[in-house]
Amino acid sequence: MSLSNLLNNWAALRETRPYEDQYKNSDYKWGMVVDLDACTGCNACTTACYAENNLPVVGKETFAKGQVMHWLRIERYWGDGEQLPEFPEQGAQFLPMMCQQCEAAPCEVVCPVGATHHTPDGLNSQVYNRCIGSRYCSANCPYKVRYFNWANYPEKAWPNPLEMQLNPDVTVRTKGVMEKCTFCVQRLTEAKNVARTQGRKVADGEVTTACAQACPASAISFGNLADPTSEVAKIWKQQQVKLAKDHQDKEEGARGYRIFEELRTYPSVLYLERVRDNEV
Repeated sequence: MSLSNLLNNWAALRETRPYEDQYKNSDYKWGMVVDLDACTGCNACTTACYAENNLPVVGKETFAKGQVMHWLRIERYWGDGEQLPEFPEQGAQFLPMMCQQCEAAPCEVVCPVGATHHTPDGLNSQVYNRCIGSRYCSANCPYKVRYFNWANYPEKAWPNPLEMQLNPDVTVRTKGVMEKCTFCVQRLTEAKNVARTQGRKVADGEVTTACAQACPASAISFGNLADPTSEVAKIWKQQQVKLAKDHQDKEEGARGYRIFEELRTYPSVLYLERVRDNEV
């Protein structure tokens, strides 16, 4: 099937969700909603991710080589022919890009040692002590959100006594392994353990990711998609109902979409597109 035919059948592809149905009877299926209309591109989410997940700052020279190390980046876009001096009232459009936690993750099927796999609560996890650094997962990720440790960054990033600022709940990765966003799995595990001890499920709003917690505009929402009463699940359901029509004739107010959805990776991150009165 050609790309044009695939895009023309976009609405039909949305109705086939074999991977998402596997969580309809699960206790947890973590998901996220990012409101691009609220995002200001301040990078507070990126900074919070660095602090929460023990990410090293690699430096200007290493960054220039393309050996970046950030689990969350802010993409910036302008429309065709738009530049800031010519369109100061519009400015850039910002899009936070993290691991999409795909249900049919292309990175999982190519790992030769099974270092990346799916958890029962819908996360695309990474086992660091199993990873051999083949980087096949990075090559197969359409979102380019997997990162390779090119050096022994802990020795450079946190000289004594800066290692005291590290998060004790997150391991410090070393040279030769792949890493990526985990939806702050350490927070999720702690919340589930507490809830299990008390004989209940994790309540909506009881746990969130570092990026969602730090966002000053509340542009990032996080929650349990398996809980129909959660705020995130309500947004997902509302947007999916609205987008049941052809995407060219979607009803007013339907802003939800998932990146590269035509590839049928079934991401767990829903974006609400940006709306501006001066954009026609």
